Amino acid sequence: MKFIQQAYKGENNWWAYLLTIFLLFFGWQLIGILPLVGVAFFYSEDVGEFSSAALDNFTTLGINSNLYLGLMIFTFFAGLVFLLLGIKTIHKRKIISVITTRKKIDWSRFFYAFTVWAIIGLATFFIDYFMSPNDYVFNFQPMQFFILLIISLLFLPLQTSMEEVLFRGYLMQGFGTWFKNSFVALLITSVIFGLLHGANPEVEKLGWIVMIYYIGTGFLLGIFTLMDEGIELSLGFHAANNIIAAVLVTSKWAAFQTEALFLDIAEPNIDFEFFLPFIVFYPFVIFVFSKKYGWTNWKEKLFGTVRKPIVLNEDEFIA
Repeated sequence: MKFIQQAYKGENNWWAYLLTIFLLFFGWQLIGILPLVGVAFFYSEDVGEFSSAALDNFTTLGINSNLYLGLMIFTFFAGLVFLLLGIKTIHKRKIISVITTRKKIDWSRFFYAFTVWAIIGLATFFIDYFMSPNDYVFNFQPMQFFILLIISLLFLPLQTSMEEVLFRGYLMQGFGTWFKNSFVALLITSVIFGLLHGANPEVEKLGWIVMIYYIGTGFLLGIFTLMDEGIELSLGFHAANNIIAAVLVTSKWAAFQTEALFLDIAEPNIDFEFFLPFIVFYPFVIFVFSKKYGWTNWKEKLFGTVRKPIVLNEDEFIA
């Protein structure tokens, strides 16, 4: 429960959250998007083309997919900067308080989660590839791929970090202190996380049942956060997930349309494979992490009441 309680270390009134969310969207959707708007306007032949397609379809304007990916990542980076600025100046809290209860960020947790999920992602893809080779086309273009690899490894974690700091850190703590219950915070942040992915092309192609994946993944990452008292594991997991998605396989209907190694040409559908993460992989990862980090007191951490702690000083409080 200590992770959620860290919201009490600074300004925790509703207006502080409202101003910070406004600041986040200002940085993300106005400041951060300016380079993308500029490039889209440069590539568009007329204003009509620019207004209708420039910001959501790089192929229509002939923008290089790596450039488009980099510009999209920059919007999230700008959002992250403005979010942290709001936490620091409006809430008057230390940045680390929305990341972990530990005295410093435990990067070993980040890399452990990254490695575990990357191995699972790679293994499941290649198993599927060897079982259904006709569903994929090898798409290796050396120069474009290595540029994509550099962008993905160095900068994609900025995109996933913005989402994790916002949902599993900032909003998890905010909703937890407002509703005084950790599970309510977990549920609300997972649903909002899923709904914000509702505009992804996968949803249009496969239907709203895909929201099960986004909400379920948000729920998983929230469990990591509550049980581990920090977002390091969710940061690593999310980064691995998106890097694998960008670098390994792409399709004409996916959110990440990149110069990946493989092109998925199979007609998308909802089958047993879609539910496999929820049935097998997610429970397995929870089990591995729980054993690795000795998670205990599950009921209290996932369903417990959030109480305002007794603050002793800036860095010490009684839960």
